[in-house]
Amino acid sequence: MALAVDLANRKPATVEELVHRCTEAGLVITQPVRAEDLVRTIAMLRDWERIVDTVEERARADLVNRRLAAVAAYPRLSDHAGDGWHLHYRDDDASFITMLKAVIFVGTALHLAGRGMHRLGRCGLAGCDAVYADTSRGGTQRYCSPRCANRDAVRRHRARARPAPDASVRGG
Repeated sequence: MALAVDLANRKPATVEELVHRCTEAGLVITQPVRAEDLVRTIAMLRDWERIVDTVEERARADLVNRRLAAVAAYPRLSDHAGDGWHLHYRDDDASFITMLKAVIFVGTALHLAGRGMHRLGRCGLAGCDAVYADTSRGGTQRYCSPRCANRDAVRRHRARARPAPDASVRGG
C-alpha cells in the first residue's frame, strides 16, 4: 500500500525514478522497464485513484475486483532471488507494468479487507488532495501526514479563538 500511496502522491517523472522508488519499496525488478511502462504506470495510478475516491464499499470492492481480474494469476510461492519465500500474485514472466499492477491492486485488496473498506482516502486538509492509506490503530486517519493534521488543527484553533465581530460597533 505504501508504494501505491507514494507513487500516487508523487508521480515518477522518469523511468529511472520509477525503478528506484519501486526497488526502494522492496520490489525485485527482473524485467526491463521502458518509457512506455512509465506512461502506463501514470495511467494505472490515475485509475487506482478512482478506487481511492470511491467511498461506497460495494462500488469500491467492484473497482478493486475488476482490476484484480485483469491481472489475475494464481498465487505462488517464490524464492526467485534467494531472499526468502514469499507469495507472488503474478506470472513469473509478467511484464513490469503487469507486475506493478498486481502488487498495487492485490496490496489494495489486502489493505481494505484486512483493515477496513473505509481506510483509504484523500487528505482532509482543504487544498491538499494527497492520498493516504489509514494504518492507524483505531482507523481514524483523515490526513495524509501529521503536518497536514497539525495545519488543520491550528486553522480550527485560530477560527475558534478569533473574537466574534462586535455588532454594536458600526463603521461610519
